[in-house]
Amino acid sequence: MPSQFKALVVDDERTLRSVLRTCLTARNFSVEEASSAEEALNLLSQEKFDIVLLDINMPGMGGLEACRLIRGQAPQIGIVMATVRDAEADMVRALEAGADDYVTKPFRFGELVARLHAVLRRADPDRTPAPVLSIGNLEIDFDRRTLHRSGEEVRLTPTEFDLLALLMKNEGMPLTHAKLLSSIWGTEYRGEVEYLRSYVRALRKKIEDDPSRPRYLLTEPWLGYRFQNPLADGSQVEQ
Repeated sequence: MPSQFKALVVDDERTLRSVLRTCLTARNFSVEEASSAEEALNLLSQEKFDIVLLDINMPGMGGLEACRLIRGQAPQIGIVMATVRDAEADMVRALEAGADDYVTKPFRFGELVARLHAVLRRADPDRTPAPVLSIGNLEIDFDRRTLHRSGEEVRLTPTEFDLLALLMKNEGMPLTHAKLLSSIWGTEYRGEVEYLRSYVRALRKKIEDDPSRPRYLLTEPWLGYRFQNPLADGSQVEQ
């Protein structure tokens, strides 16, 4: 079977690059490696890639600067940055630098692949959203503005629907507080984080089996929210 996507893995640790090459190749990716940001930029100037997995902490040029240069060089390419676990400031900076998403080390391989595919879907210029989207036991009809959970209609206010629709359209992608607030309520609401949280709490009561332990509408600490398929693979890839 021919490879579907071409990925560039950028990390200064040879062992991790090798593990990622093996795992991603098994998932139908064609993989090239770069041990530095400088090498990655050189490869990107010579070859076309669909997505880059870029470590944030590398000797020489750092991942954030590389991300900004890659985004300027290839605006349509998907960029996923790898950060140290719990380094929330790095996560925010990665998105501000132009990354589409981030993953934390050590990688959960199933989650990594899901994140890569989510970025690739959004980066596809020919992709048009389906009028009806089913994720888990939820089905949203964007045209009719209805939501069903396990076949039963869930009543949403217009604003709740708009917020959930934006999150579901970007399944697997982290959306910042500012992005959600400005998209749904307008730029003047960009700082009203508690306002957003109240709507998220209301949505969780309507779509989650246990709102205190959400499986769909996940919090990205200090950053925003992510709509996740609860059936995503959670197998671990150790560094």
